[in-house]
Amino acid sequence: MLHRTIVWSLGAGLLAGAVFAADQPKSLPGENPTPIHLIRRPALPLSAMAKLGRDIFFDASLSSSGKISCASCHSPDHAYGPPNDGPVMLGGPDLTQPGIRAVPSLTYLERQPDFSIGPEKEDENENINLAQQAEAGKSTVRVEKSASQTAQSENIVPQGGLFWDGRADTLQMQAAGPLLDRREMDGGSIEIIAEKLRHATYAGKFAVLFGENIYKNTNLLVAEATFAVGRYQIEEPSFHRYTSKYDYWLEGKVRLSESEMRGLRLFNDPEKANCAGCHTSKPSRDGYPPLFTDFQYEALGAPRNHAIEDNKNPQHFDLGVCGPIRTDIADQTQFCGMFKTPTLRNTAIRRAFFHNGVFRTLQEVMDFYNFRDTNPEKVYPRAADGTVQKYDDIPLHYHANVDVSDPPFNRHLGDAPAMTAQDEADIIEFLKTLNDGYEPATLASPN
Repeated sequence: MLHRTIVWSLGAGLLAGAVFAADQPKSLPGENPTPIHLIRRPALPLSAMAKLGRDIFFDASLSSSGKISCASCHSPDHAYGPPNDGPVMLGGPDLTQPGIRAVPSLTYLERQPDFSIGPEKEDENENINLAQQAEAGKSTVRVEKSASQTAQSENIVPQGGLFWDGRADTLQMQAAGPLLDRREMDGGSIEIIAEKLRHATYAGKFAVLFGENIYKNTNLLVAEATFAVGRYQIEEPSFHRYTSKYDYWLEGKVRLSESEMRGLRLFNDPEKANCAGCHTSKPSRDGYPPLFTDFQYEALGAPRNHAIEDNKNPQHFDLGVCGPIRTDIADQTQFCGMFKTPTLRNTAIRRAFFHNGVFRTLQEVMDFYNFRDTNPEKVYPRAADGTVQKYDDIPLHYHANVDVSDPPFNRHLGDAPAMTAQDEADIIEFLKTLNDGYEPATLASPN
């Protein structure tokens, strides 16, 4: 998918959390020897617009069933992700219509760029464990991140946007999607939703904000309602708390355990797990906390999830940016099978992973990355003749879009996997440090 090779000088941009060079100050085990100050949005009282958005976010009456709101699928108690154990949520008039994809979290979307297809951005989102490579005597060269698609000879990549396929650019547009989707809130039409807004318990707030004439303009009324929901997501601190153990470690307020530190090194190591190649772990140059996504898209070839209703049709394939939900760029088939890289913040509390929710635990996710190419029989089902059905959720003619260049996906059948069982366990321990709500003591001891 992507082609990039970046040479870094050893004196520039040292990533906090790497194995530090010998000339760095001595530090205690698990301590960050080069702490920084992270910039967080100050917790301020919500504006009147955001308060209106909060009312709408929790209003189940806007759905056809009268039982499902934005918060039903994006639960505040689950990092604004799904509260259930299944791969999808149920919606529609009787709450029996299954969704087509796993519900993503609504957290950490305030810094997402608009969707575009263009040159890959090569700046503060780059992650590389400089000192670790220096200790090993290696040159600090960024590993290429690309599919085997020969036509993709330039660094032209999909990036940005909201949803798994990037079809919305703003939180306002994102809010409107589930409101009208027949599988979700199933609001029916703009007219029906507007009529419900006119009679909602919070209806008077529209007049205060926009004047009495707002009730007469159906389209504007609904547009302002979805804008208010977006405003609530921006202003409400719980959507972007940045209170994980890792955030406090970056600031030098806590120490990581031995396992967490090993996991961090592996996470950043471009020859091992290489997680940071897509899930950027480095703060921005101006001090904003890392979002653990590069906003870009990958075709990883996750196994087909037969628990999804649509997948009972063998001719149905979810191709991400190529459809079936998004259709405007379906002709750019070099991107078929690609889905947006999600943030890994709070991922350890999820119970459905990847766009189709095919994996239920982080252990299954790690096994997929580790064994997809070396031992595919551990990941994919077998056909009747015993052959392993690799990439079984992508049509054969799009298999060339799957990333086979980036570690750990650059290995081949029979090669040694990139990670040991202990490596996988350590990475999972590190991922748990990305959960919000950690309460640091004064330079807490490793635990």
